[in-house]
Amino acid sequence: MDLDTVRTFVAAADTGQFQEAAAELAVTQQAVSKRIAALERSLGVRLFTRTPRGAELTIDGQAFLPHAREVLRVAERAAASVRTARRPLRVDIIASRGAASGLMRAFHRAHPDTDLDVLMLFDIETALAAIRSGEIDASFRAVAAPGRPLPEDIESVRVLDEPLQLLTGPAHALAGARSVPLAGLAGHRIWMPGIVPGTEWAAYYDDLVAQFGLTIEATGPNFGSDALLDTVADTPALATFMGGHTRLVWPAGHGLRRIPVTDPTPVYPHSLLWHRDNPHPALATLRAHLATTAAGHYAAGTWTPDWVIPH
Repeated sequence: MDLDTVRTFVAAADTGQFQEAAAELAVTQQAVSKRIAALERSLGVRLFTRTPRGAELTIDGQAFLPHAREVLRVAERAAASVRTARRPLRVDIIASRGAASGLMRAFHRAHPDTDLDVLMLFDIETALAAIRSGEIDASFRAVAAPGRPLPEDIESVRVLDEPLQLLTGPAHALAGARSVPLAGLAGHRIWMPGIVPGTEWAAYYDDLVAQFGLTIEATGPNFGSDALLDTVADTPALATFMGGHTRLVWPAGHGLRRIPVTDPTPVYPHSLLWHRDNPHPALATLRAHLATTAAGHYAAGTWTPDWVIPH
C-alpha cells in the first residue's frame, strides 16, 4: 500500500474537498483524484462519494479512516527511529551497576536534553554486531581479547581504567589490611561466579591469574551480586574482586571491607566502541564529554593484559 495514497486519502477525508486536500499536500487536484482512485482499486471498494458539497466518506471509507491514520503514525515512528538527529542515542553499558553506568549517568547530568536509550548486552560479539547493524550507537567494552581484533570499521577510545579492589568479609585474614599487594593475594581463594568463558572479562582474569599466580574460582551458579555479597560476608575463606567504580549497597551487618590492591594495581580498561560512519550528533557529544571527564588512563603502577589496545 503506497503511503502517498493513504496520506492523500486522510487529507481528503479531513478537508472534505479534493481541492483543499491538493492545496494541503502541494499537488494538483488531478493528482489527488488519481491517488484516491488508485487506492480504491487496490482495496476494491469506493471510499468517497462526490456530492455538491464536496467528497463524503462512504461506509467503507469511514471504516478505513482510523486504520489509515494508524498506518501513517506507524510509518512516521519507523522513520523517526532511524533519523539520527531525532532518535535517542543508544548505548550499551553491559550492566546497570558498573563503571559504564556511572559514566553515562554523569553524561546525562551534563547533557540532560540529549535523549538516551541505555541497553545491556552480554558479550562483545553481540555488541559489535549491534553497532555494525545500527541497532546501537556505542558500547563500553574492554576493546579486544587475545586473537580477536576489532573489525576495521569499528573505532574505539580508552575512557577509564577502573582499579580492582579486594572485597572481604569481616573475618577474612586480610579484612584489617589498609591495602594489599597483588602478589600477596596468591594462596587466597577469590570467588567470582560471574566469569563466563569467552567474554572479554574472562580473558582479563585469565591473564591476571597466569601472571600473578592467583586462584580465582568461578564455580557454582551466578545468583547475582546480592548472593555474592552474602556469601563473602559469611565465609572467612572467600574474597572477591570488585571494580572501584561498581556501585553496590549491602546491609551494615555484613561488615564487608573494600581493600585497595597495589604493586601493581590491576585496572579494568573501559573503552567506548562505535562505528566509524555513525553520524548521530549526540555520539560526538558523548565522545567529547568522555574525553574531558573520564580520566585515569595508563597511570604508573597499574596493570592490564598485554592484549588490551593502548589508545
